Amino acid sequence: MKLLFFKVTGLFLSYLVWIFSIILARSRSWHVWEFDSKIVPIVFIGLWEALYFQKFNVSGSIVELLMHSKINSSWVISDEIWYGQDLMLLANFMMSTVLIFGSVALWVSRIKAPYPGFLQLCYNTAALFLLLSCSCTMISVSWNFTVEFYGETTLDFPITFPVEREMLTKKHISYVFPLGITTTILSLLSATMFSCETCPVKRWTLVKPLGVANC
Repeated sequence: MKLLFFKVTGLFLSYLVWIFSIILARSRSWHVWEFDSKIVPIVFIGLWEALYFQKFNVSGSIVELLMHSKINSSWVISDEIWYGQDLMLLANFMMSTVLIFGSVALWVSRIKAPYPGFLQLCYNTAALFLLLSCSCTMISVSWNFTVEFYGETTLDFPITFPVEREMLTKKHISYVFPLGITTTILSLLSATMFSCETCPVKRWTLVKPLGVANC
């Protein structure tokens, strides 16, 4: 029962990490900038897209609309955004691999199939990809946070954007960095549980030949 708890908990944490990784990749809050502008007071910038509320004067009435802007070649893309895109894509790809191997390992152990070598391979692979995935996530969020608040990002808007970088007055801390740290911690916990699962498998592999020899 104890071993089953570790198997299920490790896999559950892996699914949780996968969900958090997708949220991070799709988030528009990697940079939250406030501007000295009555038209666009705040801009939410993600890895691939920026969101902002822009005010328009329509027949004497002020209307505020949600606007989207794709981050493309017209932007001055900073290194933390450029590499962050690749790192988060890589992290999510590796998490998909973790879920496949973790789910297969749980299924094989549940049906009590006599494949200890295969089980050990699944757990080791899942643990390895979890460590690689959390490294990508940690590098992305830490780099972004450090450049944002302790350095100077080179990220800049296209010419057609309604506000200019020089109008920036304040940078806000968003949920991206805390969520990234949480994702990393959960990844390490899940990887530890998967690694612990290889110990009973190794013992079972060593005991089985002795039992066969005694027969």
